[in-house]
Amino acid sequence: MTVDSIIEARWLIPIVPKRVVLENHALIVVNGRIHDILPATLAHSKYPDAKEIVQLPQSVLTPGLVNLHSHAAMNLLRGLGADLPLMDWLRTKIWPAEGKFMSDAFVHDGALLAGHEMALSGVTCTSDQYFFPEATARGLREAGLRCAVSGLVIGFPSAWAQNDDEYLKKAEELVERYQNDPFIKVTIAPHAPYTVNDQALKRCAELSKAYDVPIHIHVSETAGEVTTSLTEHQMRPLERLAHLGLVNERLISVHSVHCNDEDIERLAEAGSSVCHCPCSNLKLASGFAPVAKFMKAGINIGIGTDGAASNDKLDLLEETRIATMLTKAVANDTTTAQVHDMLETATLGGAKALHWDHEIGSLEVGKAADMIAIDLSHITCQPTLDPAAQVLYSAGRENVSHTWVAGELIASRKNSATFINTLKPNDLINIAKEWQNRM
Repeated sequence: MTVDSIIEARWLIPIVPKRVVLENHALIVVNGRIHDILPATLAHSKYPDAKEIVQLPQSVLTPGLVNLHSHAAMNLLRGLGADLPLMDWLRTKIWPAEGKFMSDAFVHDGALLAGHEMALSGVTCTSDQYFFPEATARGLREAGLRCAVSGLVIGFPSAWAQNDDEYLKKAEELVERYQNDPFIKVTIAPHAPYTVNDQALKRCAELSKAYDVPIHIHVSETAGEVTTSLTEHQMRPLERLAHLGLVNERLISVHSVHCNDEDIERLAEAGSSVCHCPCSNLKLASGFAPVAKFMKAGINIGIGTDGAASNDKLDLLEETRIATMLTKAVANDTTTAQVHDMLETATLGGAKALHWDHEIGSLEVGKAADMIAIDLSHITCQPTLDPAAQVLYSAGRENVSHTWVAGELIASRKNSATFINTLKPNDLINIAKEWQNRM
């Protein structure tokens, strides 16, 4: 049979089966899907009529990275309000800037920039939470990414919607618009317990259940948030969300820094997922999430970058490396957050949280060919004694040489940064400068 691509790699980490590293294997792509995985020595005789052969003699082929929490448009706010506490940062810098510039064009251009940055960093799918989600979807898809965008609900007027009814109506319309799109999913996204009232949170839960889509919400990000919730509601944030019907197998609890044992048990029993964003938590001094406890409880974990305004880079490999070391340090246990477990959080963990693991998150026959090549030939990754450990601890986004979504190459560093569309790096820089000059 004629196949589209034979991609040969020195190593292949499929994620499923777990803790497996295949050597000198080839992955066969047909119509954007993984058709076969077999030893490279057999690939050419079995598939002699491949349209394309990609040879990666010093690289690892892995599933594409899934960024479980981003605010893509905030690439245009990168660096704004450095060194401020979270609530001061939001109230004095971020929300005023968003109030001034928020528009379809702002969100599209920011998402376009973020999408290209993520593509070059090995991210093939991101779950975004922001205003003007259709503009986000356009920008991310123009960059070639698969994405989940949000039906955002927040308790104040914006350029996107004026009140709870309008936010919720637009969220439902968004779900209906994209429910059959193979590259775009939708989440119901109440911003946070402290910015959304009880009635609106209940309606978010009802929408999520009616359409069987995930709930994407910041939860227990700071100690102050927990204290305020106890004062105003006599409940911790997760207890309140559970009372309102949001804690279930569809919940993506973002940050979850200040979760106690009761919160962890609640998340585990409900089958909820947690999104860990270590760099943003560190920059904003939010604290250290109890990731080892989440893992021990069996909670599904994904990794997120958060937005470029609070990180300030969308490098999920670095994010996962820092998450790994923080988890070990906080738990005072070197045996927790093991290499293959953490590589899974950056891939299949995010896919599971989005209920997209039947399509993405691992290299398995029948799944979409969303994958990346990580070149370990550079001196910073040599000698390669354990390729999985080298990917996690030594490689960075600069080592990502190829990024494919549905078998299509969307970004490459082979010669210089190249993308699938007609935009060149200078075009993207000019877009960024246009917005910079307006600030």
